[in-house]
Amino acid sequence: MSQPLDTDALSLWLAAHLPGFRGPVTATKFSGGQSNPTYRLDTPSGAYVLRRKPPGVLLKSAHAVEREFRVQQALGATDVPVARMHVLCEDPDVIGSAFYVMQAVAGRNFDDPALPDVSPGDRSAMIGAMNACLAAIHEVDIDAVGLSDFGPSGNYYARQLDRWTKQYRATQTDDLPDMDALIGWLGANMPADDGQRRLVHGDYRLDNLLFAPDSPRIAAVLDWELSTIGHPYADLAAVIMQWSMPHTAEGRGLAGVDRAALGLWEDARFIDAYCARRGLAGIERFEFYLAFCHFRMAAILQGVRKRALDGNASDPERGLQLGAYVPQFARQGLEATRK
Repeated sequence: MSQPLDTDALSLWLAAHLPGFRGPVTATKFSGGQSNPTYRLDTPSGAYVLRRKPPGVLLKSAHAVEREFRVQQALGATDVPVARMHVLCEDPDVIGSAFYVMQAVAGRNFDDPALPDVSPGDRSAMIGAMNACLAAIHEVDIDAVGLSDFGPSGNYYARQLDRWTKQYRATQTDDLPDMDALIGWLGANMPADDGQRRLVHGDYRLDNLLFAPDSPRIAAVLDWELSTIGHPYADLAAVIMQWSMPHTAEGRGLAGVDRAALGLWEDARFIDAYCARRGLAGIERFEFYLAFCHFRMAAILQGVRKRALDGNASDPERGLQLGAYVPQFARQGLEATRK
């Protein structure tokens, strides 16, 4: 197990801070995640899940497990399904980095958006649940749940463009003219702030959802690391962007898939259903939001690639595989600007 967990130190700390906890702890690292290492903890008092910051030198504002803990704790009483938060440890001396422990939610997780081994009817219902859950996130009353200060005010896209451009430059390993052109286009075509200030997940896609073991219901939304207060269309466009990618283990898209035959939704149906749920007449200039999501994903995956090359990625081999998609995201982002 890469990045091993000091289960003895962890057990001592949890015994003092988590009511009802009894050690010892057996930890099993989940595979596939590229940011904050995540572990299942099996103990005599039950099962838990731990997420921690990775070791090593980290980029400013990255891997903020404290923010993940806060937003999920705040959402506990809303219609958005999240795991129950147990305890946060901000002291890096306990296991080497900050971490939090949450409920272990039983459910099914899918990397393949074509949803193999699921019936066409259930596939359609699961995409519908995904749509309803996204609308629910964007309808959260941020004042009522104490998240009004969870992100700064001002134009969300200008803020995000600045942040992720800096992150991209800090981790850049190759010259990519398409990425440079995409950054320039986004800056020159920034939409005016329309006043929508909502909770956004920041990485909303199928593989960050946990479905109930025996139904299309979403049991928990996972991986809130990029969540903030911002503009909701970025989350919506991120779903459409992901579906445009190749239907491979790394691409995790639906390009070339006969969606109708499988019971999967087309892009327009997903967008229309979302607008209906939120009472929107439609979305203008959707190409900007789609191009923005390609840019941000390219920047994220460049960071994944750099961590893999530096030897501190959660899953180095997969990190290099995903990092190879940076040029494609940049190229497709430019293509989106012309549609």
